[in-house]
Amino acid sequence: MMQGRTLVLSVDRDDDIGWKAKIDSPVIGRAATVKAANTLALADPEDSDVNAIFMAVKIYDELTAKGEDTAIAVIAGNHLHMIEGDRRIAAALEQVVQETQATNCILVSDGAEDEYVVPIIQSKIPVSSITRVIVNQMPNLEGTYYILKKLFDDPKISRMIFIPLGLAMLLYASAYLLGYPGTATIIVVGVIGCYLLYKGFGFDEIVHSVMDALKMSLSRGRFSFITYSATVLLIIIGFTTGFINILKYYTSDSGLGILLYLMTFIYGSIEWLIVAGLVTSIGVIIDVYVNEREAFGKVIVFPFFVTALGLILYGASVYIITVSSIPDFPLNAADAQSVIVYSTISGIISAVLGVVIQYFVNKKMAELRKQEIIEVM
Repeated sequence: MMQGRTLVLSVDRDDDIGWKAKIDSPVIGRAATVKAANTLALADPEDSDVNAIFMAVKIYDELTAKGEDTAIAVIAGNHLHMIEGDRRIAAALEQVVQETQATNCILVSDGAEDEYVVPIIQSKIPVSSITRVIVNQMPNLEGTYYILKKLFDDPKISRMIFIPLGLAMLLYASAYLLGYPGTATIIVVGVIGCYLLYKGFGFDEIVHSVMDALKMSLSRGRFSFITYSATVLLIIIGFTTGFINILKYYTSDSGLGILLYLMTFIYGSIEWLIVAGLVTSIGVIIDVYVNEREAFGKVIVFPFFVTALGLILYGASVYIITVSSIPDFPLNAADAQSVIVYSTISGIISAVLGVVIQYFVNKKMAELRKQEIIEVM
């Protein structure tokens, strides 16, 4: 026989007895526990905590019949805020232990919450036994429900699942109502596919970094906020132009597949993307010159490199599209060869010019720092 007083404890972590039955915890004593179980059963007969509380009463009666010194209680957490609820469970258990003078505990739960509440209970009183109450007809239902509920309560997971599905359904309904039922399926599949690529290639991280840069530049009153905002619009225009260009020139009988898609996209969007890169570079250069002049040499090269990369990509896209014999393309093979040669040479000249300017700027900044040190001394 266990020495000391045994506390038979039922834990309702999500506070169904308070949320549904309007009963404040802790509930101490057999009569109060039975009343709480009956009230919760009338409020929601399907709640698994009803079974757990009645199981606690059954264990209490069995131990009492054997002559053991036993107490019973029900404690609850918080229905909306689990962290606050766990703190409430710890405080309520401390109150129960003080009132009942229990020396050990038998924990009764519905099985889904054990891993969360057991450490909290053990921090206040030794746990001598754990009883899990599972509904016989559906032994895995409560655990599965609890896991799914926790997942969907997570804002990150809920946004990841519900937003694309909701947008796809909304687009499907809109297309169907407008009289395009065949197009509706294509739209839904396209939206879901774009979202999966957006997440898979990590474009969401790029978007988040851009938004963080916008917030930082705005909060610090930087000029780059204007250029970042303009860059976002220019990139949207460039991507739109690129996709339109794909629809304009792509032919299904071409054997290049994805490469041709990419080149036609670059051909249509590269001018806008170059301008977007130059606008961003100008904003960064101005901010660095005004606020962090010692790093001016590192950023002065940005517009030259952006221009160089854009020119090289433009020449490559023109050449690949031309040799693929796409109909209605405005350039022929001879023109394409000239374009790729001149654009590549221009890109290299731009990159070299940027490096040279960076060298002289770094040299000038080093002289200025040296002069400032001399003046301070």
